Amino acid sequence: MITDSFDKESKPMISLKDIYGEQKHLVDLCIICFSKVIHQTILETRECEQIAEIGACGGNLPIHAFYDQGRRIAFYLSPIGSAIASQCVAEANWLTGAAKFMMFGSAGSLAYEKTANRFVIPTEAYRDEGMSYHYAPPADYIPVKNSSVVRTVFEELRVPYIEGKTWTTDAILRETAEQAARRKAEGCIAVEMEIAGVQAVCDFYGLDLYTFLITGDVLSEDGYSLGTLSDANHHIDDFRLALEIAKRI
Repeated sequence: MITDSFDKESKPMISLKDIYGEQKHLVDLCIICFSKVIHQTILETRECEQIAEIGACGGNLPIHAFYDQGRRIAFYLSPIGSAIASQCVAEANWLTGAAKFMMFGSAGSLAYEKTANRFVIPTEAYRDEGMSYHYAPPADYIPVKNSSVVRTVFEELRVPYIEGKTWTTDAILRETAEQAARRKAEGCIAVEMEIAGVQAVCDFYGLDLYTFLITGDVLSEDGYSLGTLSDANHHIDDFRLALEIAKRI
Protein backbone atom coordinates (compact mmCIF):
# COMPACT_ATOMS: atom_id res chain seq x y z
CA MET A 1 0.00 0.00 0.00
CA ILE A 2 1.25 3.49 -0.80
CA THR A 3 0.38 4.64 2.72
CA ASP A 4 2.97 2.18 4.07
CA SER A 5 5.71 3.83 2.01
CA PHE A 6 5.34 7.33 3.48
CA ASP A 7 8.32 8.33 5.63
CA LYS A 8 7.76 10.78 8.47
CA GLU A 9 11.01 9.98 10.30
CA SER A 10 13.81 10.89 7.88
CA LYS A 11 15.25 14.39 7.71
CA PRO A 12 13.66 16.47 4.92
CA MET A 13 15.84 17.72 2.08
CA ILE A 14 14.14 21.15 2.04
CA SER A 15 13.69 23.30 5.13
CA LEU A 16 11.74 26.52 5.61
CA LYS A 17 14.98 28.11 6.79
CA ASP A 18 16.39 27.53 3.30
CA ILE A 19 13.48 29.50 1.84
CA TYR A 20 12.74 32.20 4.43
CA GLY A 21 15.80 32.42 6.66
CA GLU A 22 15.52 32.32 10.45
CA GLN A 23 12.12 31.73 12.06
CA LYS A 24 10.28 34.85 13.20
CA HIS A 25 8.47 35.30 16.52
CA LEU A 26 5.82 37.97 15.98
CA VAL A 27 2.58 36.49 17.36
CA ASP A 28 1.44 33.47 19.32
CA LEU A 29 -1.91 32.92 17.56
CA CYS A 30 -3.05 32.90 13.94
CA ILE A 31 -6.60 32.70 12.56
CA ILE A 32 -7.17 30.73 9.37
CA CYS A 33 -10.23 31.56 7.30
CA PHE A 34 -11.35 30.30 3.91
CA SER A 35 -13.86 33.00 2.98
CA LYS A 36 -12.71 35.97 0.91
CA VAL A 37 -15.73 37.88 2.22
CA ILE A 38 -14.78 37.31 5.86
CA HIS A 39 -11.13 38.06 5.13
CA GLN A 40 -12.03 41.35 3.45
CA THR A 41 -14.37 42.27 6.31
CA ILE A 42 -11.55 41.83 8.81
CA LEU A 43 -9.28 44.04 6.71
CA GLU A 44 -11.96 46.73 6.47
CA THR A 45 -13.13 46.73 10.09
CA ARG A 46 -9.82 46.23 11.91
CA GLU A 47 -6.62 48.24 11.90
CA CYS A 48 -4.46 45.68 10.13
CA GLU A 49 -0.88 45.51 8.98
CA GLN A 50 0.85 42.97 6.81
CA ILE A 51 3.52 41.16 8.82
CA ALA A 52 4.60 38.39 6.42
CA GLU A 53 3.74 36.59 3.22
CA ILE A 54 3.82 33.00 2.10
CA GLY A 55 5.63 32.81 -1.21
CA ALA A 56 4.14 31.11 -4.27
CA CYS A 57 4.79 31.37 -7.99
CA GLY A 58 1.07 31.90 -8.56
CA GLY A 59 1.04 34.86 -6.21
CA ASN A 60 2.17 35.39 -2.65
CA LEU A 61 -0.26 34.93 0.24
CA PRO A 62 -0.13 37.86 2.70
CA ILE A 63 -0.40 37.37 6.44
CA HIS A 64 -1.87 40.33 8.32
CA ALA A 65 -2.22 41.09 12.02
CA PHE A 66 -4.43 43.23 14.23
CA TYR A 67 -4.65 43.92 17.95
CA ASP A 68 -7.55 42.64 20.02
CA GLN A 69 -7.59 43.63 23.70
CA GLY A 70 -3.85 44.20 23.57
CA ARG A 71 -3.04 40.86 21.92
CA ARG A 72 -1.57 40.78 18.45
CA ILE A 73 -3.35 38.19 16.30
CA ALA A 74 -2.32 37.12 12.80
CA PHE A 75 -4.73 35.94 10.11
CA TYR A 76 -4.72 34.92 6.46
CA LEU A 77 -7.00 33.68 3.70
CA SER A 78 -6.11 30.04 3.16
CA PRO A 79 -6.39 28.14 -0.11
CA ILE A 80 -8.88 25.27 0.05
CA GLY A 81 -7.74 21.65 0.29
CA SER A 82 -5.76 19.58 2.76
CA ALA A 83 -2.33 19.67 1.10
CA ILE A 84 -2.05 23.42 0.49
CA ALA A 85 -3.89 24.46 3.67
CA SER A 86 -1.59 22.27 5.75
CA GLN A 87 1.53 23.57 4.03
CA CYS A 88 0.40 27.13 4.70
CA VAL A 89 0.13 26.35 8.42
CA ALA A 90 3.73 25.16 8.52
CA GLU A 91 4.90 28.26 6.66
CA ALA A 92 2.75 30.64 8.72
CA ASN A 93 4.27 29.17 11.89
CA TRP A 94 7.77 29.77 10.54
CA LEU A 95 7.04 33.28 9.32
CA THR A 96 5.15 34.52 12.40
CA GLY A 97 6.01 32.20 15.27
CA ALA A 98 2.33 31.39 15.87
CA ALA A 99 2.00 28.11 17.75
CA LYS A 100 -1.80 28.26 18.09
CA PHE A 101 -4.03 28.13 15.01
CA MET A 102 -7.75 28.92 15.06
CA MET A 103 -9.42 27.49 11.93
CA PHE A 104 -13.06 27.74 10.88
CA GLY A 105 -15.01 27.15 7.70
CA SER A 106 -17.97 25.46 6.06
CA ALA A 107 -18.67 21.76 5.60
CA GLY A 108 -21.15 19.46 3.99
CA SER A 109 -23.64 17.84 6.35
CA LEU A 110 -23.91 14.06 6.45
CA ALA A 111 -26.61 14.22 9.15
CA TYR A 112 -28.79 17.27 8.57
CA GLU A 113 -31.09 16.50 11.48
CA LYS A 114 -28.09 16.71 13.81
CA THR A 115 -26.12 19.60 12.32
CA ALA A 116 -28.92 22.01 11.36
CA ASN A 117 -28.65 25.32 13.23
CA ARG A 118 -25.62 24.09 15.17
CA PHE A 119 -21.88 24.51 14.90
CA VAL A 120 -19.90 21.31 14.42
CA ILE A 121 -16.93 20.56 16.68
CA PRO A 122 -14.81 17.87 14.98
CA THR A 123 -13.49 15.19 17.35
CA GLU A 124 -11.74 13.00 14.75
CA ALA A 125 -11.13 13.34 11.02
CA TYR A 126 -11.18 10.50 8.49
CA ARG A 127 -7.97 10.68 6.48
CA ASP A 128 -9.24 10.48 2.89
CA GLU A 129 -6.43 12.78 1.69
CA GLY A 130 -2.67 12.50 1.19
CA MET A 131 -0.99 15.15 3.32
CA SER A 132 -1.53 13.60 6.74
CA TYR A 133 0.31 10.40 5.83
CA HIS A 134 3.56 12.34 5.44
CA TYR A 135 3.23 13.60 9.03
CA ALA A 136 1.49 10.83 10.99
CA PRO A 137 1.52 7.01 10.92
CA PRO A 138 -1.14 5.41 8.68
CA ALA A 139 -4.55 5.17 10.34
CA ASP A 140 -8.15 5.72 9.31
CA TYR A 141 -8.76 8.65 11.67
CA ILE A 142 -6.72 11.33 13.39
CA PRO A 143 -7.94 12.78 16.70
CA VAL A 144 -8.69 16.52 16.81
CA LYS A 145 -6.86 17.08 20.07
CA ASN A 146 -8.34 20.38 21.24
CA SER A 147 -11.99 19.60 20.54
CA SER A 148 -12.71 19.56 24.29
CA VAL A 149 -11.28 23.08 24.62
CA VAL A 150 -13.59 24.36 21.89
CA ARG A 151 -16.52 22.54 23.52
CA THR A 152 -15.82 24.21 26.87
CA VAL A 153 -15.83 27.66 25.25
CA PHE A 154 -19.05 26.94 23.34
CA GLU A 155 -20.74 25.81 26.53
CA GLU A 156 -19.56 28.92 28.35
CA LEU A 157 -20.94 31.11 25.55
CA ARG A 158 -24.10 28.97 25.21
CA VAL A 159 -23.44 28.40 21.52
CA PRO A 160 -25.46 25.53 20.00
CA TYR A 161 -23.12 22.78 18.81
CA ILE A 162 -22.74 19.11 18.10
CA GLU A 163 -19.57 17.04 18.35
CA GLY A 164 -18.66 14.29 15.94
CA LYS A 165 -16.27 12.83 13.43
CA THR A 166 -15.68 14.49 10.08
CA TRP A 167 -14.59 13.12 6.72
CA THR A 168 -11.63 14.96 5.18
CA THR A 169 -11.39 14.41 1.43
CA ASP A 170 -9.35 15.89 -1.40
CA ALA A 171 -11.83 14.77 -4.04
CA ILE A 172 -15.09 16.70 -3.73
CA LEU A 173 -16.40 15.24 -7.00
CA ARG A 174 -15.72 11.69 -5.79
CA GLU A 175 -17.83 11.87 -2.66
CA THR A 176 -19.90 8.85 -3.60
CA ALA A 177 -23.11 7.65 -2.00
CA GLU A 178 -21.37 4.46 -0.85
CA GLN A 179 -18.53 6.36 0.79
CA ALA A 180 -20.90 8.80 2.44
CA ALA A 181 -22.93 5.92 3.87
CA ARG A 182 -19.79 4.25 5.25
CA ARG A 183 -18.53 7.43 6.87
CA LYS A 184 -21.94 8.18 8.35
CA ALA A 185 -22.14 4.64 9.76
CA GLU A 186 -18.79 5.28 11.49
CA GLY A 187 -20.14 8.42 13.12
CA CYS A 188 -19.10 11.14 10.67
CA ILE A 189 -21.57 14.02 10.67
CA ALA A 190 -19.84 16.31 8.17
CA VAL A 191 -17.46 16.26 5.22
CA GLU A 192 -14.71 18.86 4.74
CA MET A 193 -11.38 19.25 2.95
CA GLU A 194 -8.68 20.28 5.43
CA ILE A 195 -8.83 19.05 9.01
CA ALA A 196 -6.97 15.71 8.80
CA GLY A 197 -3.97 17.24 7.06
CA VAL A 198 -3.85 20.39 9.17
CA GLN A 199 -4.14 18.41 12.41
CA ALA A 200 -1.35 16.05 11.34
CA VAL A 201 0.97 18.95 10.48
CA CYS A 202 0.16 20.68 13.77
CA ASP A 203 0.86 17.48 15.72
CA PHE A 204 4.15 16.96 13.89
CA TYR A 205 5.45 20.45 14.63
CA GLY A 206 4.03 20.68 18.16
CA LEU A 207 1.38 23.26 17.29
CA ASP A 208 -2.16 23.58 18.65
CA LEU A 209 -5.18 23.53 16.34
CA TYR A 210 -8.61 24.77 17.45
CA THR A 211 -11.29 24.25 14.85
CA PHE A 212 -15.03 24.33 14.28
CA LEU A 213 -17.36 24.19 11.28
CA ILE A 214 -20.77 25.27 10.13
CA THR A 215 -22.61 23.11 7.62
CA GLY A 216 -24.24 24.40 4.45
CA ASP A 217 -24.72 21.85 1.69
CA VAL A 218 -26.20 18.43 2.47
CA LEU A 219 -25.31 14.89 1.37
CA SER A 220 -28.16 12.50 2.14
CA GLU A 221 -29.76 9.28 0.92
CA ASP A 222 -31.89 11.46 -1.38
CA GLY A 223 -28.83 12.97 -3.08
CA TYR A 224 -27.09 16.33 -2.89
CA SER A 225 -28.46 19.76 -2.01
CA LEU A 226 -26.62 23.08 -1.98
CA GLY A 227 -28.67 24.03 1.05
CA THR A 228 -27.30 27.17 2.70
CA LEU A 229 -23.75 26.75 1.39
CA SER A 230 -23.22 30.40 0.49
CA ASP A 231 -24.29 31.57 3.94
CA ALA A 232 -22.13 28.92 5.61
CA ASN A 233 -19.09 29.93 3.56
CA HIS A 234 -19.29 33.59 4.53
CA HIS A 235 -20.78 33.46 8.03
CA ILE A 236 -19.14 36.48 9.72
CA ASP A 237 -20.22 35.24 13.15
CA ASP A 238 -17.60 32.51 12.68
CA PHE A 239 -14.87 35.13 12.98
CA ARG A 240 -16.46 36.67 16.06
CA LEU A 241 -16.71 33.24 17.64
CA ALA A 242 -13.08 32.51 16.74
CA LEU A 243 -12.08 35.68 18.58
CA GLU A 244 -13.99 34.56 21.66
CA ILE A 245 -12.13 31.25 21.60
CA ALA A 246 -8.84 33.08 21.04
CA LYS A 247 -9.41 35.11 24.19
CA ARG A 248 -9.57 31.92 26.21
CA ILE A 249 -6.57 30.00 24.86
